[in-house]
Parts: sequence; structure tokens; C-alpha cells
Amino acid sequence: MPYRKLGRTSAQRKAMLRDLTTDLIINERIQTTETRAKELRSVVEKMVTLGKRGDLHARRQAASYIRNEVANEETGQDALQKLFGDIGPRFAERQGGYTRLMKLGPRRGDSAPMVIIEFVD
Repeated sequence: MPYRKLGRTSAQRKAMLRDLTTDLIINERIQTTETRAKELRSVVEKMVTLGKRGDLHARRQAASYIRNEVANEETGQDALQKLFGDIGPRFAERQGGYTRLMKLGPRRGDSAPMVIIEFVD
């Protein structure tokens, strides 16, 4: 299956997608360029599917990809706990299509098309 290279080496591309995936799980809505969001969508859908499974193997697979970052300061919940505790059960009955892209228009500096990617309610 073809994928977008996004003008980066494979290590840079993987790091960028890991960061965007973690940020989307923590904030549940981020603003980025359209091509990054379209590539990010497939990664996030797989992470949510792992969150729905909820077993130990799925948790370890997700932990190998998602950054260890605090999602909620008050509770001390990290991104992995939020994925398996909040986001996975929320989409338990849904068969796919966990994210939505909303177009914003061109970015001011270079006219790149910007979108908001968020989880569907």
C-alpha cells in the first residue's frame, strides 16, 4: 500500500507520526496540514483498535508506539492509560472511522491546506 513520504527520512517520518498520534490522543483534537492528517488517520485508527481490544498484547503494542507523556495533570494519567481507559471503550460499538477531518483553509505563510483532525463523538 502506498504512503506519503512527507519530505522526510523514514526515521523523521516515524517520529513525527508518533508525536502527532500522542498529541491527538491527549488533546483529542489537533490542527495540522492536510497531508499529515491523512497519513495520521491510518495510524490513529490502528491505535484506537488496539485500545478497543484492551488485552495485554494490545497494550504492549500501543506502548511501543505511543510516547510516555502525561495526559492529565490532576490524575497523573498518561497517554496510554487514556487510550485504553477512555478512548477505546468510547468506540466499543463503532466498527471504524474514529476520526474526522475539518478543512480550515490555507496557512498564512506558505498556503499549505490546514485541517483539524479530531475524534468523532
